[in-house]
This record gives sequence, structure tokens and C-alpha cells, in this order.
Amino acid sequence: MCNLYTNKPMAQETADLFGATADRGYNVADEVYPGYPGIVVREQDGARVLQSMTWGFPVRLKGMKPTSKPKPVNNARDDKLLTPFWKHWFTTPAHRCLIPFTAFAEAEGPKGKMTRTWISVEDQPVAVWAGLWRPTDEWGDCYTGVMVDATEELFDIHDRMPVILRPDEHDAWLNCPAEDAIALVRKYPSSRLVVDRTAEPWFKRKTADGPTLI
Repeated sequence: MCNLYTNKPMAQETADLFGATADRGYNVADEVYPGYPGIVVREQDGARVLQSMTWGFPVRLKGMKPTSKPKPVNNARDDKLLTPFWKHWFTTPAHRCLIPFTAFAEAEGPKGKMTRTWISVEDQPVAVWAGLWRPTDEWGDCYTGVMVDATEELFDIHDRMPVILRPDEHDAWLNCPAEDAIALVRKYPSSRLVVDRTAEPWFKRKTADGPTLI
């Protein structure tokens, strides 16, 4: 699972990096958590647009009260992409998106003392995680990130990792048919990833500042 990632550049800078249009500011914090807003790049009418969306598809679990807040499903497993929950969004190119990130975090250590281990892409200061997006009644447009088995070198951190796309694969992910897109769902070489084990506690106190306008 990936439940935390960062996206450091300002919105316009991110838009410029990916050849997208960003015509307004977005309430997105540097650190993105499930159920909170992040930014994605998608295609609309043949052009790329930068858009703020909620991270996670809303799902109501069995037994939840009708008034309860839905659970954000923020990761889509590679082996589940053709199941009914994900199939339409994966097989429809217009509902694939790029998730810009600078690093993603995994929790390490004993329960109650877990710390943040940050993983970034050595040759991509701003990298791309393969994503899916959809409109929802609950939270408006939402997105999720596609996951794959981790490389052997990362298994001691977590057994799964985001599907990281190379720059020359961005257009394909946004436009190609499903049979070609599934070939892009693969592990990223660990030799091109940077692991930073920190003393930062996994759970941090929430501040009163809220999200930052970028």
C-alpha cells in the first residue's frame, strides 16, 4: 500500500513539466494522504489538463451506516484491474491519469514506533505514478494509483510498489488500448530508486494550517 506521497512543485510548474493547462490555483498540500486532494494530469479533448481531485475512490463497506463517510480506496492492485470494480476505468483511456510525485512513503518499524521511509526516483525529480480517475457523487472527481509487486530489493520495506512510468510512456498510458496499457504495469528498477530511511514518525500531529494553496 502507498498511503502517503509528496508533490513539491507548484501547480503551474507541474503543469509546465507535463505540457498541461492549469488555469487556477489548487488547495493541495505538499504531503498527500488518502481522502485528501492531490493533483493529476489527464487528457481532455486531445489536450492535457492539470486537475485537483480527491485521492481515493469512495467505497461503503458492508455494515457501514448510511451516514458514515466512505472509505477512500487509493490503490488499485495490478491483478485486480480487470475485475468489475476497476475494469471500466482501466480499459477506458480517458479515465487513466498521471500522478506527479517527488517521493512516496512506506512505514517501517514496530507498531507504535513506525517511521517514514521515503522512496524517490533517481533520474526523475518529479516522477509519474500510473493512475485512474472517475467522477463520484460523494467527492467529485477522484483518483487512485496502480500498484504492482515490489522488486526483491524493496520487499523488506513493503511487498508492493507504485507503477512508475518512464517519461516516454506517459502518452501511451493516457491513450493506448487496455492490452497495451497492461504491459506498462510493471516494476520499476530498484537500481533507479533512492531509499531514504528517516526518524520521522509515521503518524504526525495534524496542524491547524490545513492544505496549502499552490
